[in-house]
Amino acid sequence: MSTLADYSTKRADFRVETPAILPAAPPFGDSVAMRVIHIMNHCGFANGNVHAAVDLACAQAARGDTVCMAAGGGEFVALLEQHGVEHVLIEQEDRSPLSVLRMVVALERLVRRFKPDILHAHMMTGAVIGGVVSRLKGVPLVTTVHNAFDSHAILMGLGHRVVGVSQNTADCMAGRGVSRRRLRVVLNGTLGAPRRDFFPKQPVTLKSPNFVTISALHGRKGIPDMINAFSLVAAQRGEVQLYIVGGGPGEAEYRALAAASAAANRIHFLGQLRDTKSFLDAGDIFLLTSHDEPFGLVLTEAREAGCAIVATNVGGVPEALDQGEAGLLVPPKRPDQLAQALLGLLDDPAEVDRLQAASRRNLDRWTVDRVAREYGAVYAEAIGARRSARGRRAPSDTATPSEVTP
Repeated sequence: MSTLADYSTKRADFRVETPAILPAAPPFGDSVAMRVIHIMNHCGFANGNVHAAVDLACAQAARGDTVCMAAGGGEFVALLEQHGVEHVLIEQEDRSPLSVLRMVVALERLVRRFKPDILHAHMMTGAVIGGVVSRLKGVPLVTTVHNAFDSHAILMGLGHRVVGVSQNTADCMAGRGVSRRRLRVVLNGTLGAPRRDFFPKQPVTLKSPNFVTISALHGRKGIPDMINAFSLVAAQRGEVQLYIVGGGPGEAEYRALAAASAAANRIHFLGQLRDTKSFLDAGDIFLLTSHDEPFGLVLTEAREAGCAIVATNVGGVPEALDQGEAGLLVPPKRPDQLAQALLGLLDDPAEVDRLQAASRRNLDRWTVDRVAREYGAVYAEAIGARRSARGRRAPSDTATPSEVTP
């Protein structure tokens, strides 16, 4: 019988090559390519919303659009410029009234120069300043809601079209009062994103059998549940290891929890790794234990690596895992049930084989090129609705987001 230690070797036989982003016709039907300004707090290595926006901007530029990123700088600026995306520095970290006014002025100047067809905001500050400039200049605003659970996420409703990264996210925004006429869904995708190969490769060697995760270290991600579940598993399986990649405000607390565990010497905190691709390639079973998760961008990356996946059944996670076909879903906040599921996999190599094969199916759905095409349709719709609404008003009038028709 095969063992879990064999899985990384076996998985190499099924490795799926990441599809390249190739130049193609613009994703806007028979119209010409568009001019797009993305608005972000920064372009640094951080969390999923930054990574998704950088991926999208590069994919749009590859498809022939003229793309600009208005943001506060960061290490991905070099990547953006390599792929033909202009970066314009607009500091967005200080949100005092005077600073917000300066941001509005800076964005308005950029819009006058760049003459975009669309503004696209990915964070709340961007939605606010984008909303003001949208009304001033008559340029439609699209917002993407990455974190609907945030108490201020309602500000993303300022967009003429409001995009959820999962159906669950869109439903949450509808529950907060955003009209479904303006809500759309574009599922995240990472395959083919040049960001995945931007950082130098760092060979990763992990002891096997192992569980791996890439996660911000804060309360929503349920890391204590993972550590507690692993402690239960490790008490019965003396060889298994847990590797945690990521950083955040809960790191000291979680390290202390791990240190107090009887399995302390088998719980490894690796900090933030830039080359997450090599890390995932070395993993056996990927874990995501979030209490709330709009989508989980890392899930598509784990699927690309061919990991077996165990994740909590929350938010948009089922959508990222093909409604549970591409991974094992477990209840959140139940380390006992998580431990039971993990022990079951350790005892059943054939089931791990099945999960690894399942994670690799339907990967063409998770390309960043598909994301760019679907956003192109959203942009075209927003522009058409904006023009239609303005045509029913006097030339000096502008439509508010709530007035825009479907």
